[in-house]
Amino acid sequence: MSSEQDIRHPFVRLLDYTAVYKGRVARATLYSVLGKIFDIAPPVLIGVAVDIVVERQDSLLGRLGIVDLTHQLLVLGALTLLIWILESLFEYIQRVSWRNLAQSMQHDLRVETYDHVQHLELAYFEDQSTGGLMSILNDDINQLERFLDIGANDVVQVLTTVLVIGGIFFLVAPSVAWMAVVPIPIIIWGSMRFQKLLAPKYAAVREQVGMINHHLANSLSGIATIKSFTAEDFEAERLRVESNEYLVRNRRAIVLSSAFSPSIRMVIVAGFIAITVAGGQLALDGVLDVGAYSVLVFMTQRLLWPLTRLGETFDLYQRAMASTIRILDLLSIRTEIVDGDIALAAGAIRGEMRLEDVSFAYSDGREIIRGLSLDMPEGHTVAIVGATGAGKSTVIKLLLRFYDVTSGRVTLDGYDLRELRQADIRNAIGLVSQDVFLFHGTVRENIAYGAPDTPDYLIVEAAKIAEAHEFIGELPHGYDTVVGERGQKLSGGQRQRLSIARAVLTDPPILVLDEATSSVDNETEAAIQRSLERIAVGRTTIVIAHRLSTIRAADMIYVLQDGQLKENGTHDALVFQNGLYAALWRVQTGELLLHEAGD
Repeated sequence: MSSEQDIRHPFVRLLDYTAVYKGRVARATLYSVLGKIFDIAPPVLIGVAVDIVVERQDSLLGRLGIVDLTHQLLVLGALTLLIWILESLFEYIQRVSWRNLAQSMQHDLRVETYDHVQHLELAYFEDQSTGGLMSILNDDINQLERFLDIGANDVVQVLTTVLVIGGIFFLVAPSVAWMAVVPIPIIIWGSMRFQKLLAPKYAAVREQVGMINHHLANSLSGIATIKSFTAEDFEAERLRVESNEYLVRNRRAIVLSSAFSPSIRMVIVAGFIAITVAGGQLALDGVLDVGAYSVLVFMTQRLLWPLTRLGETFDLYQRAMASTIRILDLLSIRTEIVDGDIALAAGAIRGEMRLEDVSFAYSDGREIIRGLSLDMPEGHTVAIVGATGAGKSTVIKLLLRFYDVTSGRVTLDGYDLRELRQADIRNAIGLVSQDVFLFHGTVRENIAYGAPDTPDYLIVEAAKIAEAHEFIGELPHGYDTVVGERGQKLSGGQRQRLSIARAVLTDPPILVLDEATSSVDNETEAAIQRSLERIAVGRTTIVIAHRLSTIRAADMIYVLQDGQLKENGTHDALVFQNGLYAALWRVQTGELLLHEAGD
């Protein structure tokens, strides 16, 4: 995997990402601007009202031709009603626009990020915690949604306020307008300063959220283990420590962010006092109309007071930028396992697989496979055995192209897997693993996973082949019984048979059985073995086995040790050789004899 580090500011990166929404952003921004303009208008109307009372026929409306004072007041009332209606209308439209935009972006970003994560190579997930990924996919995206829902509109309206009211000031009283404008650069500088100080604190908060989610995900998935070791208090204490660290980090951010508004308020009051005193003096001297002075006083409050909300806005902004970095960094990760150009139709795959002088090492340098060559002919049953750590499961991952080989090549029907599409490779291989994963849903949904439109009769047929139909019929709701998360309401053998039914339903040309019977009782093993013998007919079957009794009939058995091929042959031939396989066979049959003697 690789990730190109983007050193641009997260807001610039976010703008690039959201370019597809620029039309909706532009409309929402326009509605916010218009809404703020009509929100600013009432203080102007107050100035007009004062002008009518003081100047009478010489008022602004009088000079526009409306001489009668009653008519002036009626016109003023009509203007007031119109402005308030427009203000309310645009406030509604802009809120709907921003919130719908935030929800759309949240939805699209979560779906895209999740889809991206699903297509990363398996090695990435082995180095990451589920809780950390959950934190990004859920909490970080929600943080971004909150900023777009509230903060973006606030920023637009503050900018509109500064520009419109600043223009009115310079139009009405240019000699004192600068007094109201001077605090603005100071406020902006202070905001940027606070932003720089807050950024690392909120990044630390987001990181700790990931740690808490990681702990919760691990604990909830391992609740049976926790209970069996009566470790509830221990796990609660671990969570308390992590949560306390989150509390501490949040407090550090809160102490700083909470100081913003009070600090800015002192700058604002200085501008308000200056305009009140200096503008009042101009009005007393007759240089400034009383109505214009009224507008100045009210507008100063309208200009500067909204800037106190910048504290909350920058708080939302900083949280959103910390989340944006995590989201976009995740999206920037690129997998090194890329699709080839050759597409294989499912019906055209024969099912012949080979490992040709394959070596493989993990990213940390651990070499697992060394110069391994295996031949798995079409329609044959091949077994791979060896002690723990011999490299058996790694071979399966290479066959499915979860990893790419370090050297050599793996082929399917003569094609290097790197030349083929990953989907075609995995559609050609049905995997029945020792670690069966069932989703929280019904038996029917789990059997038909990956092919949800499969007719019921085919699902039942697959269950019968896997010898699962009988026990399914005994469940409370049959095929509609909910199996619980990870299939916890079923026994290990029942889960295994559903996994086999799932593989049968896809009818793959290659069947891979990874320790499929290692964790079940003898009776269940016999039932599973019978079903596997039926479904292996006519397809290439690759068996990873611990119990050697299950692979006696294999066409070829490969014996691995330390990632290398030590022996190969049929069961009888390997026992006759009296080598590593024969030693393993004697141990297992000896254990069986001792077990029977004990009975």
